[in-house]
Amino acid sequence: MLNRMSDTTPSTGPESILIQSARVIDPLSGLDATRDLLIRDGRISAIEASISGSADRVIDASGKVLAPGLIDPHVHLRDPGQTHKEDIASGTAAAVAGGFTTVCCMPNTQPCLDTPEIVEYIRAKAEREAHCRVFSVAAATQGRKGERLAEIELCDKAGAVGYSDDGDVIESASMMKTVLQTVKTTGKAFMQHCQELTLTQGATMHAGSVAMKLGEKGWPREAEELIIERDIRLNTSIGCRYHIQHMSSGDSIELVARAQEKGIPVTAEASPHHLLLTHEAIETHGTMAKMNPPLREQADAEALRKGVADGIITILATDHAPHHADEKRNPMSEAPFGIIGLESAFSLYHKALVETGHIDMPKLIELMTINPAKLCNLDTCGIGSIAVGGAADLTLIDPDHHWTLSEDHLVGKSVNTPFLGWELSARPVMTIVNGQIRWEA
Repeated sequence: MLNRMSDTTPSTGPESILIQSARVIDPLSGLDATRDLLIRDGRISAIEASISGSADRVIDASGKVLAPGLIDPHVHLRDPGQTHKEDIASGTAAAVAGGFTTVCCMPNTQPCLDTPEIVEYIRAKAEREAHCRVFSVAAATQGRKGERLAEIELCDKAGAVGYSDDGDVIESASMMKTVLQTVKTTGKAFMQHCQELTLTQGATMHAGSVAMKLGEKGWPREAEELIIERDIRLNTSIGCRYHIQHMSSGDSIELVARAQEKGIPVTAEASPHHLLLTHEAIETHGTMAKMNPPLREQADAEALRKGVADGIITILATDHAPHHADEKRNPMSEAPFGIIGLESAFSLYHKALVETGHIDMPKLIELMTINPAKLCNLDTCGIGSIAVGGAADLTLIDPDHHWTLSEDHLVGKSVNTPFLGWELSARPVMTIVNGQIRWEA
């Protein structure tokens, strides 16, 4: 399957790498032990308690964690059409700087990623320019307009790893039912942007006390919950793999939990900002805290973290959304939604979930590797795990690394994040893709 998917650009580097004395964590196999790992010709050639012999580069990883390469299934690379914000080269440079070896790009491009030709365009450009693996999540409807079915089967043959109209919801229940039925035939997942449009027209932030104070139109939790509830009901008899993107409402957790208990194939993801920030951030950060869906209240953030701890939310995804600085300087009503997230995601998730005691390091790695790999069927080609003979996509993490996020750490084209100045810990310090060191701190 890898030969159908975007690989990394050629790079010079050692043909063999020996990583010694790392705490190797592989959630798929359950391995969590101190091991040496040898890489030759882009593959993992040995994992042993001790490996003797020579290598082109030897790395002492004592005190560090060696994980499968991190995977982000929800990234906006803005290519084609919006490359003043980000492009494949800059977005994947940001990815490897955050420890990610694989990203899946969303279809809200110009033109929309809704044909096999654009899937192929992404594949070919990534092969030439990307610093990590890039896969396409194709649109489910033409132009993401929710009116006519896109070329789902042809996009599947071209290599799309999932389907979504992200940035827009499929408003029509009839079309949503058709999408679920069609996507099911591919074996891929449909990823929904849950936003009931009649409740959110003109809204800029969460419907709460801060919106009232600032005179902004509020975006209620029900806008998310109604779509989740509708889609679960539609999907009950269909059984398509259905994934909820960037969950923001604490009350959505119960909807997902009930569906999962009934055996309906529903999964959900959380982004760093919804776990760590609340609508009060708008007062201090302005448009840098303007998100879709919006930042909500402390009770929502706590419910989302508990949802992760309880195994209801099983995937962590950044929704990396770069925007030009001039766009974010616009008034609240005109500025675009979204923030970047790739370079800082691991440390922010560690702060939200591990440092608070909700989960441990192995679980965090699971939520950022094998689980998103399974969502996008990448596990079938060995991505998301560590195994002898498998692709050497690896992330080396220093759990004791303390750092303060600054613009110097941001290597993409955009700097739109409210997390600048945050003191963080547990940082990826080396990213290896296909046996090549693509980034190191």
